[in-house]
Amino acid sequence: MYQIGNTINTTEVEGLKVDKLASKDGCETLLIVLEKAHIFPEHTSPRDTLLVMLEGDISFTINNEDYSLQKQQTFTFPAEKKHKVLARENSKFLIIR
Repeated sequence: MYQIGNTINTTEVEGLKVDKLASKDGCETLLIVLEKAHIFPEHTSPRDTLLVMLEGDISFTINNEDYSLQKQQTFTFPAEKKHKVLARENSKFLIIR
């Protein structure tokens, strides 16, 4: 089955939103939308993860280190490591795990 979706484009940046875009065979793709100055509180991922920045600017904190991530950058991190995200600008990114 083929499907075209507009979720990334149409999701407004307001607070923190998490939308599951796809899920199959233990792999999922999430859209995270984070408004400027909002925080995605500390949490862990059940699997190794690829983060893909679509737009904006975030500070990603893991192992007490801050990483600045901006539009079109990627970041990988291992499962079960506590991390949190602060939006320095209105931001959208994908989590593929």
